[in-house]
Amino acid sequence: MDNNLYQKAYAFALRIIKMHRFLRDDKHEYILSKQVLRCGTAIGANIAEANGAISKNDFSSKISISYKECLETKYWLSLLKDSCIISDDHFSSMHKDADELAKILYTILQKSRPRTY
Repeated sequence: MDNNLYQKAYAFALRIIKMHRFLRDDKHEYILSKQVLRCGTAIGANIAEANGAISKNDFSSKISISYKECLETKYWLSLLKDSCIISDDHFSSMHKDADELAKILYTILQKSRPRTY
């Protein structure tokens, strides 16, 4: 798999961790920040698992999970923005990165799924 995707997901996870610390320490927000931390870091973890897949189905399954975690991350980011916990600028930057990951993962997922005719 594209090592660039792994690196992008890893960098995104680091940003998520920093955002979680900020939300926890400065905003005293514990519930939503924990949710976004969990799914935002799971994206890269599942990509790492996909890199070690033992079959095409295993690979596709891990990429699918990673894609779903990315969609969930975007949901929590939107909720954080719309509840005025994070700024529009912070949201835009994080959401853009999550959206880029989601598009790449979706493309890989489409190519890795068995075709049914």
